[in-house]
Amino acid sequence: MGQKLLMKGNEVIAEAAVRAGCRHYFGYPITPQTEIAHYMAKRMPEVGGVFVQAESEVAAINMVYGAASAGVRVMTSSSSPGISLKQEGISYSACAELPAVIVNIVRCGPGLGGILPAQCDYFQAVKGGGHGDYKMVVLAPSSVQELYEMTVEAFNIADKYRTLVMVMGDGILGQMMEAVEFKDKENIVAVDKSWAVTGTGMKRENNVITSIYIKPEVMEAHNNKLQAKYKLIEQNETKVEVYNCDNADVIVTAFGTVGRIVKNVIKTAEKEGIKVGLIRPITLWPFPVHAFEKYAQTPKAFLSVELNAGQMVEDVRLAVNGRRPVHFHGRTGGMIVTQQEILDKIKEIIK
Repeated sequence: MGQKLLMKGNEVIAEAAVRAGCRHYFGYPITPQTEIAHYMAKRMPEVGGVFVQAESEVAAINMVYGAASAGVRVMTSSSSPGISLKQEGISYSACAELPAVIVNIVRCGPGLGGILPAQCDYFQAVKGGGHGDYKMVVLAPSSVQELYEMTVEAFNIADKYRTLVMVMGDGILGQMMEAVEFKDKENIVAVDKSWAVTGTGMKRENNVITSIYIKPEVMEAHNNKLQAKYKLIEQNETKVEVYNCDNADVIVTAFGTVGRIVKNVIKTAEKEGIKVGLIRPITLWPFPVHAFEKYAQTPKAFLSVELNAGQMVEDVRLAVNGRRPVHFHGRTGGMIVTQQEILDKIKEIIK
């Protein structure tokens, strides 16, 4: 490893993108992710890249569509209401099989909400927030170091599968400062981009990037192609952290920042003679169903802890498939779940 620096999460995302070869960034300021745009405004000219503060989120995502069509590494970032505005362009980009990275540093909602952290965009991210049958790979880091590593990985996955990848954090991760260790050189996956619209030089047939297929049989064939790709991604790219789950009394599942809180609960519970495990999905889509299937009959129950009113818990219930009870504990409005709350809920479950 190379340099170790103390940096804010948002700035680490931006620096990771630069190191991953991103030279095109289009965005619009919204708290709590605005530092990504600030950082890119400074760094992009330094590396010969392009930074545009678009007139709106709608404009930004369509600029991403254009740049991705030309085969370059491109990123946009926003926070919850801004991501909602991008949904039409996200669906178009998914249909056109364009590789790009979208960052969502989630704030509380619904509506305009507040600038405090939440995980209330889970449904939007993993269930296809825009129209049509499409998926995005959704990565959920839990530390500033993971923000760096997963942002780099996001670009590689996007290029490998010609797909959209979302890096989804929350206001805590975006704003917190931690030590991050950068590599001297990134592992940048080189892929064939002969599909891109880069000009023919009069030497080949024109490439066409489109999301419009008028004939139903053609549209269905394209949908089938996309679904086959998503199955391949499910097979190859599912990521999960399984911690302390063997012989656990209760297995807690949480993602992002909440996963860190749960690890402290595990230590406290152990002192009281309660064995708690953690399944932390790192890819929210594809969801790590196999981890839940493996431990489905180990604990007395599962507990999903989230900064929302109950979203990932639905996928946990599907994965556990009735083999054990699945409980939920959540906080909303920008309130952060406490270690004591989680421990009290665990004790209530095992009574």
